[in-house]
Amino acid sequence: MHPRAGQPALPEDLIDVDAVVGAYYDLTPDPEDPAQQVVFGTSGHRGSSLDHAFNEAHIVAITQAIVEYRAAQGTDGPLFIGRDTHALSLPAWQSALEVLAANGVTVMIDARDSYTPTPAVSQSILLHNGAGTQEDVRTSGPGLADGIVVTPSHNPPRDGGFKYNPPHGGPADSDATKWIADRANEILRGGIAQVRRVPLEQALAAETTRRHDYLTTYVDDLPNVIDLDAIRSAGVRIGADPLGGASVEYWGAIAERHGLDLTVVNPQVDPRWAFMTLDWDGKIRMDCSSPYAMASLVARMTGEGGAAPFDVATGNDADSDRHGIVTPDGLMNPNHYLAVAIQYLYGGARPQWAADAAIGKTLVSSALIDRVAEGLGRRLVEVPVGFKWFVPGLLDGSVGFGGEESAGASFLRRDGSVWSTDKDGLLLALLASEIIATTGKSPSEHHRELVGRYGESWYARVDAAASREEKAKLAALSPEQVASTTLAGQDVTAKLTEAPGNGAKIGGLKVTTPDAWFAARPSGTEDVYKIYAESFVSAEHLEQVQAAAKDVVGDALA
Repeated sequence: MHPRAGQPALPEDLIDVDAVVGAYYDLTPDPEDPAQQVVFGTSGHRGSSLDHAFNEAHIVAITQAIVEYRAAQGTDGPLFIGRDTHALSLPAWQSALEVLAANGVTVMIDARDSYTPTPAVSQSILLHNGAGTQEDVRTSGPGLADGIVVTPSHNPPRDGGFKYNPPHGGPADSDATKWIADRANEILRGGIAQVRRVPLEQALAAETTRRHDYLTTYVDDLPNVIDLDAIRSAGVRIGADPLGGASVEYWGAIAERHGLDLTVVNPQVDPRWAFMTLDWDGKIRMDCSSPYAMASLVARMTGEGGAAPFDVATGNDADSDRHGIVTPDGLMNPNHYLAVAIQYLYGGARPQWAADAAIGKTLVSSALIDRVAEGLGRRLVEVPVGFKWFVPGLLDGSVGFGGEESAGASFLRRDGSVWSTDKDGLLLALLASEIIATTGKSPSEHHRELVGRYGESWYARVDAAASREEKAKLAALSPEQVASTTLAGQDVTAKLTEAPGNGAKIGGLKVTTPDAWFAARPSGTEDVYKIYAESFVSAEHLEQVQAAAKDVVGDALA
């Protein structure tokens, strides 16, 4: 823990924006260095220009690869493109537009020349491809739209990110990202000679470059997914903190358009994020699920000297695909809020949803969700880490809600049709207000009721050192390699290397007992593996589970 975690950033914590942007154009990556190649993780390619990991060459190569990929897939409709507020997002957006225009791709840019949240891009793709009509949303064939979002999500200010969303509107699957990354690296090795590109002025003036009102499209459609009438009628007082991200203009528009008692508590946009408090490791990180990054908003809601200024306060990360929920009790743990949201939505708030619509969770999310699902009599679909696994179910309505432990989720429209197939932080933040409006209780009060019904749990994630070889072994483990039959004093009930919800490889291991579990996954960027663990016994038992997890993994890797 950094000694200044949760404290305001100081001048020495801030990036030099000119240096970061200058490096984007001036530094050329070495295509033979793995650290400088294009690598798509669960949320696109990310890196810093200062590290030769997110530079102009990367972006034009990736964009050219996307052009070729979408052509090979028969996707010839418009491409919706958005960006967040990171310093590298505008340069990368411009580079991408130059390549898209040169290749004759119809591109839908923001009508306001401004920022676009990830969920707004997903929603626009889906609307173009048939969402909200009597026909199923099409995901293959001519005329379909896809998209790009230029964002590294909640990453520090020095980073950039680039994501591709195919016609299903959600994160691209590993087959698509592998093809795109391989082709982009091939282009890099050729000195980007195969990239077609025109100057920015020509790209902006191209007939194929068109303006699209993402904000109005998103804001006007919200009543179809959230009961805004109830929020307005109940007079719920909302404080929305965009954390300097892409939702900054959206929250004000939502308040005005729908007559909500909503205050944008921090309208600042600063690519240095000088107004932030430091995260646990001393870095500036727009993680709205972190009590350290959210310290200012939490203090405003829970400080001494009178009643909380709002009934609920919310935060979003830079591209607004994550949510943070602050009640007068403090910042909610993301797992706790996911469980509350699921109980509320499936407990009678969405009667038009299909009776067999399942609940989606990642396998490292709290087992409280499992208990809630069982109590509701709903099928639980447990998938590997990554929101992409929820896309098929959200598209056809067979999954009503999909959520990740990292505070990312989305759910269906009130009529049971698809809303977005990417995470939507604004949506989950507004749901907290709907819960207050229709039940008279805060989400944290609802969580206490769930604890009384299903038991209290203790959840944490820690990292353990691992070499590249050990990480590869962990990713390839089979259940038979785990010899242990007990874990922290309880019998092992399952040893999983495939997700029970869809049979997909989890790239690691999950071990469960009646009252606890752990999951171990190798990091894609560091020489560590991540241990997620939970106990329904006690905090001390959680520590025993974590220690036992290291022993189990160590024995399996030996």
